[in-house]
Amino acid sequence: MTQPTVSSAPDLMGGTPVFPGTRVPIQTLLDYLEAGETIDDFLEGFPSVSRQQVISFLERGAMLAATEAA
Repeated sequence: MTQPTVSSAPDLMGGTPVFPGTRVPIQTLLDYLEAGETIDDFLEGFPSVSRQQVISFLERGAMLAATEAA
């Protein structure tokens, strides 16, 4: 069984989707990328998130986008 790429619980940050095992919202990564920052910039600012978590999230998003477009 694989690790979830996103976690959400009403008692953790009011249900905001976060990286599992952290309190870092997924939206924060998206904001960084939208602003032209790199994954390394994001990871430097949020060391509780692993590179693998970011890559897994982005891969999952790409897979969902490709499936929806088909």
